[in-house]
Amino acid sequence: MIQPVTALAGALVGAILGSFLATLILRWPQGRGVARGRSACDGCSRTLAARDLIPLFSAMVQRGRCRTCGARIDPLHGRVEAGCAIIGALAIGGMPDIGGIGWALLGWTLLTLAILDWRHFWLPDALTLPLAFLGLTIGLWATDVILIDRITGAVIGYGALLAISLGYRALRGRDGLGLGDAKLLGALGAWFGWQALPFILLIASMLGLAVMLVSGRAKSRTARVPFGAFLALAALPAWIIVLRIF
Repeated sequence: MIQPVTALAGALVGAILGSFLATLILRWPQGRGVARGRSACDGCSRTLAARDLIPLFSAMVQRGRCRTCGARIDPLHGRVEAGCAIIGALAIGGMPDIGGIGWALLGWTLLTLAILDWRHFWLPDALTLPLAFLGLTIGLWATDVILIDRITGAVIGYGALLAISLGYRALRGRDGLGLGDAKLLGALGAWFGWQALPFILLIASMLGLAVMLVSGRAKSRTARVPFGAFLALAALPAWIIVLRIF
């Protein structure tokens, strides 16, 4: 059962963190700093005041535009803030302890990775490796998977996609699968154990195929697939399946 007070707290923390993560998603791939200096409008470079930085609320009041120059505020900000607020509310409201914090951290990180991969085909080590570490530590309170199964999952998850990547490169002479995907699957193995890996891969593959067919990109032999985004989306459904089977 969701606890209203802790759910509200989780939503507030999620919305605030989402504001930072949205900026990270937009600026990091461009090599722009996000942790130093005060926030400024991308259009006119005006330093933003506190009232401009209230997650969700400020953008709605300003109708999605800068108060000074009228430049459009990227809607990704609001979407990530809302997504992180929902994740925080469900995770911490449903499990108001260290396990809930673990689920929230997992959800926030996977959301960030999914968007980065969807937009830029990039799964940075600075996110995937800490995610694996969290799976072997705080993840112990979030899911009841024993440590040895987590370690096995991390090794098998990374090793399986690494082998596919190296095999494809040897056969075709070019990269076909990024190592970021292997590291992400290894991180998910650290969270959910080796038992969840087949289901994560199956669901992610089905999602990827469906999107490629609907978008028409499957007709192109050189079309790129943000497989990491689909791995992130497949994590929770796969875990639910594992709970029902095991």
